[in-house]
Amino acid sequence: MKLDQAHLSELLRDSLPTDESLFVVSLTVSDAIRPKVTVTLDGEQGVGIDECAQVSRRLARRIDEHYGEDASYTLEVTSPGADQPLRDPRQYTRHVGRSLALKLTDGTEKTGTLEAVEAEGIQLAEVVKEKTKKKTLPAALVPFQDIQEARVVISFK
Repeated sequence: MKLDQAHLSELLRDSLPTDESLFVVSLTVSDAIRPKVTVTLDGEQGVGIDECAQVSRRLARRIDEHYGEDASYTLEVTSPGADQPLRDPRQYTRHVGRSLALKLTDGTEKTGTLEAVEAEGIQLAEVVKEKTKKKTLPAALVPFQDIQEARVVISFK
């Protein structure tokens, strides 16, 4: 049995809450004898374990209806971990005020405070080192298409 990722994506979309509070960050299907379907969900207010469990039950029911109850697969529905990069522009909203580390498509790297999220990109107040001091530059727009990877900087201070 081969699970079709495009069809799973449709089944997943039908399994999400109708209020659009959650969105899909990623959907992967391993190429194994017993495939593992991994779904990563997020929401502008985050996503809890109860929401993951509810989507998991709905999706499993839809997969079983479509592929038959004898379908052999493993299903994991999760939220992105703190160490995971931000993949969807909607993920940035709840991180306003936090520090981000960006890798840009031109190879440069920037670190700074996420000041705001706009339709075309983010406002980042970049922190640069000048000799022995750190200086924060005024917030500047970084377009989403220029961001190769963005991670929230976790501080234990």
